Amino acid sequence: MVKKLDLKDYGIEMWDQPTISAFRRTLLEWYDREKRDLPWRRTKNPYHIWISEIMLQQTQVQTVIPYYLRFLDWFPRVEDLAQAPEEKLLKAWEGLGYYSRVRNMQVAAQQIVGNFGGEFPQSYDKIASLKGIGPYTAGAIASIAFDLPEPAVDGNVMRVLARLFEIDYDIGNPSNRKIFQAIMEELIDPERPGDFNQALMDLGTDIESAKNPRPDESPVRAFSAAYLHGTYAKYPIKLPKKKPRPLLLQAFVIRNQQGQFLLEKNQGAGLLAGFWSFPLMETQLLAKQLNLFEDDSEQVLETVSLQKFFEEDYGLKPVWSQEEFPLVKHTFSHQKWQIQLLEGRVNQADLKGDRDLCWVIPQNFDNYPMATPQKKMIQAYEKNTN
Repeated sequence: MVKKLDLKDYGIEMWDQPTISAFRRTLLEWYDREKRDLPWRRTKNPYHIWISEIMLQQTQVQTVIPYYLRFLDWFPRVEDLAQAPEEKLLKAWEGLGYYSRVRNMQVAAQQIVGNFGGEFPQSYDKIASLKGIGPYTAGAIASIAFDLPEPAVDGNVMRVLARLFEIDYDIGNPSNRKIFQAIMEELIDPERPGDFNQALMDLGTDIESAKNPRPDESPVRAFSAAYLHGTYAKYPIKLPKKKPRPLLLQAFVIRNQQGQFLLEKNQGAGLLAGFWSFPLMETQLLAKQLNLFEDDSEQVLETVSLQKFFEEDYGLKPVWSQEEFPLVKHTFSHQKWQIQLLEGRVNQADLKGDRDLCWVIPQNFDNYPMATPQKKMIQAYEKNTN
């Protein structure tokens, strides 16, 4: 049995039971008045709730709604998700980013079909055993779909709790999550656990957001130590994240006589695996660790070297354009891409068999799953050539 965390060891004095009851009542009364009408809140179906929770990770609610509705239209049952072809799966997720999420979802769907007879598991531990489901998501599904008193502790919830109890621990440090989990185990309403979790999420997303919070409007301000003590601006404590690593890439925009463009499928296992794009080359791999983004006087590689490398690697001999294109920029959580476009045209269009390549007319681009950087490349190219 896991030993229960003693909050006093962390300088946190938990409220007495009457205060906890009053807090629950105040929070839930506010939620009943102000809760957002969202599609996944109109159901207790655990499959639907699971999809929404995974989509909502790192993504805003308004962005998620159309993706959620389309996803359920394409994959209405867990069996449909388990059996979905990769290209359709990636197309359904295209633009949401963090693509490991949807790959993990498919593995979890296969687990549900294979290990649980197609029925979504109904206990916290079994839900948490599914691929890609961590403590927060397991708590959200268990509480919302099955009314189990399981906390769902995400960044929004930790922000609210940090202000309620003036918690002097970094909410960005994963090892501190256990503190907030222990607080939520005391606070969560056993009668309405799903609504309680969602109320705190809503509060942390809006009134008690990270940027421009409105503490005077918070329904729980009378319980907030930070509000009452005038220390609101100090909480939550969150140390700066590591800056994303800059990465310089070369994209080859190759067109044949039929007006088709060369696309390549990323066969790797990492970032953007399974997506189609113009052929890409990470020029920093060929260039030592130069300060590319601080010293513009340093040339990484001559354009002629890039052209030669492409010709040898792809077996094509384009006539290279002198057209200059603006840098295409895209930031991931851990990488900051700057992509230079290089245009070429070919007469002979036979493709080597050692790469997953194809010729595609622009009207058919929508048939291929493409991540946001590729869409930005297409826009930049079209803007310069139209």
